[in-house]
Amino acid sequence: QVQPVESGGGLVQPGGSLRLSCAASGSMFRFDAMAWYRQAPGKQRELVARISNDGRTNYADSVKGRFTISRDNAKKTVYLQMNSLKPEDTAVYYCNQNFVLWGQGTQVTVSS
Repeated sequence: QVQPVESGGGLVQPGGSLRLSCAASGSMFRFDAMAWYRQAPGKQRELVARISNDGRTNYADSVKGRFTISRDNAKKTVYLQMNSLKPEDTAVYYCNQNFVLWGQGTQVTVSS
C-alpha cells in the first residue's frame, strides 16, 4: 500500500490558522482509522488527533478546542484544521493510516 502524503504546512504567526491535508490510498480507506501525530525537535512523536472509520474523534488535551480532524472518504483525504496556533505547536506533523502507514511529514512553524 502506498504511504499517505501530507501537505499544507508552513510558517504562521501565533494565533493564526493552517489546514493540513493527508491524501491516502487503498480501496478500503473508508474502513481505516486515520490520525495526525507530531514530533517537535528533541521530543517524542505524539498523537494529536484521531478519527475512526465511523467519524468518532479524539484529541490530545493540548489541542482540544483548537484543532479539528475530519475526513472525506470520497477523496480519500483527512484534514487537520488548526486554529489559534501557538509556538508550542511547532513540529513536523505526520499522517498515520490504520496504525500502519506513515507519511513523510509536513513542517508547521508557529513564530512571529
